[in-house]
Amino acid sequence: QVQLVESGGGLVQAGGSLRLSCAASGRTFSSYAMGWFRQGPGKEREIVAAINWNGGSTYYTDSVKGRFTISRDNAKNTVYLQMNSLKPEDTAVYYCAGGRTARVMTRIREYDYWGQGTQVTVSS
Repeated sequence: QVQLVESGGGLVQAGGSLRLSCAASGRTFSSYAMGWFRQGPGKEREIVAAINWNGGSTYYTDSVKGRFTISRDNAKNTVYLQMNSLKPEDTAVYYCAGGRTARVMTRIREYDYWGQGTQVTVSS
């Protein structure tokens, strides 16, 4: 049984930083791509960032480019999302997701496993 457990969310002022972590168990973590998604109030879930199996390829949605960094440590079965220069519009529940293949994927349907989500609130 695959489990993804996020941590690191919280309340931060605009311009601040947070680092999200997602610990994975239940399958060979290093064989699969991982992604971070978010769902803001009244909005649909959207891709934030994704990373391939070895960290050599990444994807970022336009609104977070230059501010967020996705990374992974396969020895620790953990994927991270470093979020800098946070804005109020980044407020959302952030979800970690495990992909079906090793390559970078950006569609919700390409991810089979999901964490419970962690709340990120950015105050102005």
